[in-house]
Amino acid sequence: MALTVHGTVAPGFEPVADAFRANFVARGEVGASVAVYQHGERKVHLWAGVADTASGRPWAEDTLTTMFSATKGLVATAFLMMVDRGELDVDRPLAFYWPELAHGAGAHISVRTWLNHRSGLSAVDTPLTVEDFADPKKIEAALVRQEPLWRPDTAQGYGATSWGMYAQALFRRLAGETVGAWLRREVFEPLGADVYLGTPASEHHRVATTYQVPNEELLRVVLPKIVRHDSTEGRVYRAVLFDRSSIPHRAFINPSMGRERLERVNDPMVRSMELPWVNANGTADGVARVYAALANAGRFGRTKLVRKATIDQVLPKQSWTNDDLVLRKPLGYSQGFIKDEPHIISPEQAAFGHTGAGGTVGFADPVRGLGVAYVMNRMDHHIRSPRCIALCRAVYASVEGWR
Repeated sequence: MALTVHGTVAPGFEPVADAFRANFVARGEVGASVAVYQHGERKVHLWAGVADTASGRPWAEDTLTTMFSATKGLVATAFLMMVDRGELDVDRPLAFYWPELAHGAGAHISVRTWLNHRSGLSAVDTPLTVEDFADPKKIEAALVRQEPLWRPDTAQGYGATSWGMYAQALFRRLAGETVGAWLRREVFEPLGADVYLGTPASEHHRVATTYQVPNEELLRVVLPKIVRHDSTEGRVYRAVLFDRSSIPHRAFINPSMGRERLERVNDPMVRSMELPWVNANGTADGVARVYAALANAGRFGRTKLVRKATIDQVLPKQSWTNDDLVLRKPLGYSQGFIKDEPHIISPEQAAFGHTGAGGTVGFADPVRGLGVAYVMNRMDHHIRSPRCIALCRAVYASVEGWR
């Protein structure tokens, strides 16, 4: 079937359209959307492909997609806004806001240390299932019991699932409500951003079906990496699959998603829950609007999210390591936002945002006024998807010829 790409591209941004089309033709894309704003003006909004292969439902302008860990960038935005409003001091101990942690590591771990994945709280060892998240008290009891996996602030390790668990519990104490409800009222609705963390049943018909890495790709590409490659993926997969005591295994394996693994996000129950590390559902345009505001001194249209001075706090790297203990690659953070290697997402050191499994990304480049987002429904075995990288490079090729 011939590929039809829908949407608009401003003059000069044709490289993004070319890369988007190439993702389908050469890189196995199933359904996807990309959006780019510059100085508050939309330059690119494209969508194509299929949202559900069984029914043939086409990807539409308003198709929502599970964003996996790109969810964390939206949650980091909520914490940034709490800082801006004087309701959070990131240099205070976690226990200042969460007294139950006062008798454990939380008494000595600052909010900033935790936000930047340096707390040692990169895994929760109490066995949990997704169903357990219907009982916040059970989850919080497990979080309070957890001991750091290393001495806090001496190393960095990505809290693949645990970061979102701690985020929800901490945010409840700061705001008196869940982070998803707060984001909806304070960020998504004012911006006209079609994004949900805790997607209501009335919107489930718009959500794209997520598809695992195909078995053929697992056998042909992933298995050899596991067996013999010294690639980032090889190191991470070996640790997760074969070393139950390893930090990567502990960081990724809990809570259990059941036999469906990542496809569990297709479960209507899971879609409706707030899992702040994995299950925001949104359009590329909706996510790009959030980052367009952060790239434009906190303002999008008539909506002001946060002051420029507060955004300026996250422009420098607050943490960096050449070997993250979980993702086994060079990586940095700034108050919960990712600072990646300059050849991957952005060549601009001040850029910040978050990636997600499969390739999803949202980021802001305040130097060039860029707010960018890409969402898709076919997973990828790479730590950083070539589809995502190709689009990010095309954005910068459009604004300044970077490739």
